[in-house]
Amino acid sequence: MTSVIDQIDRAVTMTAAIVEGIGPDRLAASTPCEKWDVRTELNHLVGGMRIFAAELTGTDAGGAHEDDWLGADPQAAYATAAGLDRAAWHRPGVLEATVRLGFGAVPAPMAALIHLTEVLVHGADLAVATGQEALIDEPACEELLTVMCGMDFSAFRRPDMFGPEVPAPADAPAHRRLLAFLGRPL
Repeated sequence: MTSVIDQIDRAVTMTAAIVEGIGPDRLAASTPCEKWDVRTELNHLVGGMRIFAAELTGTDAGGAHEDDWLGADPQAAYATAAGLDRAAWHRPGVLEATVRLGFGAVPAPMAALIHLTEVLVHGADLAVATGQEALIDEPACEELLTVMCGMDFSAFRRPDMFGPEVPAPADAPAHRRLLAFLGRPL
């Protein structure tokens, strides 16, 4: 299995390709994350990446998570967030730190797994919503699903995080099984 930093890099790269393919006419499309349209979910992702990068580097993110991070150019906003995110996760000793998240402080390896989940899952959501499922990194989704199935995930199954697992066919692509595990109705 690859390191969590390599997995984050793969997820950021995958999601960048998906974001590049989102035209202005698709920003209002619904997503598997039922409360959000494409623009809202992408904004949440970009805000989260900016906040994680700021937390890891001890800087100010420049806004709250749900502020408007996209402005008039969602692709440029994602590219900026991706650059900051990669630089932050590639700092020496980053996995030895403690990271403060909205629900408390966690060791950096756990924060990295949470961040990987955010980037990979929201990227997959955006791909499903915009008809770009062919761009999803299926091995990355399979790896994350394996990790999640091997841990006690019940603490994360709560409102505004992840719902109860939804049945998915065993032969469904990895991204669909991952999204179903996280409660996304597909």
